[in-house]
Amino acid sequence: MEDPAAPGAGSPPADGNGNGKGKQAAPKGREAFRSQRRESEGSVDCPTLEFEYGDSDGHAAELSELYSYTENLEFTTNRRCFEEDFKTQVQGKEWLELEEDAQKAYVMGLLDRLEVVSRERRLKVARAVLYLAQGTFGECDSEVDVLHWSRYNCFLLYQMGTFSAFLELLHMEIDNSQACSSALRKPAISIADSTELRVLLSVMYLMVENIRLERETDSCGWRTARDTFRTELSFSMHNEEPFALLLFSMVTKFCSGLAPHFPIKKVLLLLWKVVMFTLGGFEHLQALKVQKRAELGLPPLAEDSIQVVKSMRAASPPSYTLDLGESQLAPPPSKLRGRRGSRRQLLTKQDSLDIYNERDLFKTEEPATEEEEESTGDGERTLDGELDLLEQDPLVPPPPSQTLLSAERVAFPKGLPWAPKVRDTDTLVGLPRPIHESVKTLKQHKYVSIADVQIKNEEELEKCPMSLGEEMVPETPCEILYQGMLYSLPQYMIALLKILLAAAPTSKAKTDSINILADVLPEEMPITVLQSMKLGIDVNRHKEIIVKSISALLLLLLKHFKLNHIYQFEYVSQHLVFANCIPLILKFFNQNILSYITAKNSISVLDYPCCTIQDLPELTTESLEAGDNNQFCWRNLFSCINLLRLLNKLTKWKHSRTMMLVVFKSAPILKRALKVKQAMLQLYVLKLLKIQTKYLGRQWRKSNMKTMSAIYQKVRHRMNDDWAYGNDIDARPWDFQAEECTLRANIEAFNSRRYDRPQDSEFSPVDNCLQSVLGQRLDLPEDFHYSYELWLEREVFSQPICWEELLQNH
Repeated sequence: MEDPAAPGAGSPPADGNGNGKGKQAAPKGREAFRSQRRESEGSVDCPTLEFEYGDSDGHAAELSELYSYTENLEFTTNRRCFEEDFKTQVQGKEWLELEEDAQKAYVMGLLDRLEVVSRERRLKVARAVLYLAQGTFGECDSEVDVLHWSRYNCFLLYQMGTFSAFLELLHMEIDNSQACSSALRKPAISIADSTELRVLLSVMYLMVENIRLERETDSCGWRTARDTFRTELSFSMHNEEPFALLLFSMVTKFCSGLAPHFPIKKVLLLLWKVVMFTLGGFEHLQALKVQKRAELGLPPLAEDSIQVVKSMRAASPPSYTLDLGESQLAPPPSKLRGRRGSRRQLLTKQDSLDIYNERDLFKTEEPATEEEEESTGDGERTLDGELDLLEQDPLVPPPPSQTLLSAERVAFPKGLPWAPKVRDTDTLVGLPRPIHESVKTLKQHKYVSIADVQIKNEEELEKCPMSLGEEMVPETPCEILYQGMLYSLPQYMIALLKILLAAAPTSKAKTDSINILADVLPEEMPITVLQSMKLGIDVNRHKEIIVKSISALLLLLLKHFKLNHIYQFEYVSQHLVFANCIPLILKFFNQNILSYITAKNSISVLDYPCCTIQDLPELTTESLEAGDNNQFCWRNLFSCINLLRLLNKLTKWKHSRTMMLVVFKSAPILKRALKVKQAMLQLYVLKLLKIQTKYLGRQWRKSNMKTMSAIYQKVRHRMNDDWAYGNDIDARPWDFQAEECTLRANIEAFNSRRYDRPQDSEFSPVDNCLQSVLGQRLDLPEDFHYSYELWLEREVFSQPICWEELLQNH
């Protein structure tokens, strides 16, 4: 079947003679083409999506995504385990009828009964605790009641020490070699292989998500409990690592193939929420940014990017032929040259568009160039080749240099949403001679970011380590997390991207790819069409939730590390680029993104808490096909925006990474995403197109004037930026290797100075005794042996050694 998203798919042949017959046939060809396109893709006319971006979805939706539909039968099992235990301890009353002291006494008894040798009895008690965390739905009349009592019970469970008890059980299950070996021997792993882990992780997730949620009606006791819980999760307690690091180790162990039964969706959801809870969400980030700028003596911020985007309107999507090669239907270039009147009209129309930024930007987009028509097929092959490396060995060219900036408002030009910025006031490149006298004014609007200050301080510390003394590093949750992640960070990033690749809808099934469906597949496979449809929806939903959690987790980590120190951000970014994150994201978007965002992979009557209250209606194939009535899928749109923001962060001010976007022919892939009428998604697509324009050449800009106009209207202006007229079409990624190497050296110097001082200080005494040096015992990371062979191949065997030069030097 022909791919509707491929360039020229279903396009009618063009009459290249330029005669009257060809001109008359073109409208019919266009109409046939459009009708065929609609039939294959559905209507492309997308209404404006009423989507509000935030840290996460609604509370009920975030809780419901914890469970797969395959797990629904376990709600009844949890209730039965609780009621059997409760009847033996309390006579003649239900849980909601007990006083708080009696409830606490019962929970204490439950925790005592957790400490039994029998694995089966321990699981029953853990299920009883899970039933409490799920809101004792058997005693509730509505979904609101279930959510209320779930939150109440989670605070109660935390105050009685339940989280610490379950953390010990989680450690036991992670180290359970019998369960790992049993899963490795099985030809097919199912949901039954992860029962204990799923129960433990579900309780912990419900506690984190319910306690994390802040409400004005929360009592002082609950607010205190929230702060205490956040501190416990953030810092090393009782000589243990922060909880997020334990979850990261589970991710790497799963990807190494040593623990294929781990319920990876629950692990990733819990990891994302723990990072959000301990480090803070986007609003907290903005507050931290304002605070840090004040501490550094920088001017205050007057705009919040997310708030600015919320006030923007989405542009009309591209026409049907934007990326489908309608240039075959257009008159030849010779005819266009002769029609100067129409060209003048086009320029006039363009000027009017620049004046008012709320008009439709893409209604009459010019035909795509031949180079763009061919790019999708070539780009897809290139992306597939790059992503094959992710399955094997994450080796990509090293990363480029950078000076990342934040936002500050200056005077707003009328009609534009962003305040302009200036990065460089030492050069007059791009400014006419009469404006040279305006440099003083220009300097008044120069934006200095936190990253600029941090880089300058780092340079001074490198130059004068003795005179400036030791740097005082605040022990913030972000700093603690970075220190814990530092030595295993490459493995963490590779593992997350491998799972993201396996969950992407554009990925092809491979025998050597990891199995991410262990916690969704039932023991007995479906035998009816209805069961198969239900499982298919469950599997797709499962993958969507994994993409959502990984994209949000990576974005949060990058934003927090960038604020904490720019070189921490660069270190994480570097390893994401090494692990082929850029082609992976582009491959994700190389699909019908509108269909992905409007996908209906959910069955509302099976979602928690609805499924615990109402009697399950009879499902039919028709009801499953119909799906819900939502205009779009919140989690999928959220994931797409996160991935675009991630791609922007990796490529911003990085010439070689921008060139990777050009080499992988990302422009047509990104332009197709503009069909989605959502302002925030369009903004980040336009940002990615803007940084490429000087490398795409003048012809591309001529053929995409409406896209250029949209960039002008919606993306921030930076003075002295030649994006709209610069030409560097002969540039290649390796032209910027000096910047890459400089950045890498700066990152290594930063990590060495701040975190390896006792061992690697150049002022410390050197042990010259060979036997003494070889006899030293080195503390290696816990999971080092998982990737030892990979490290050996990359760092030892693949490195050329010039023995003559080595002998001459010594």
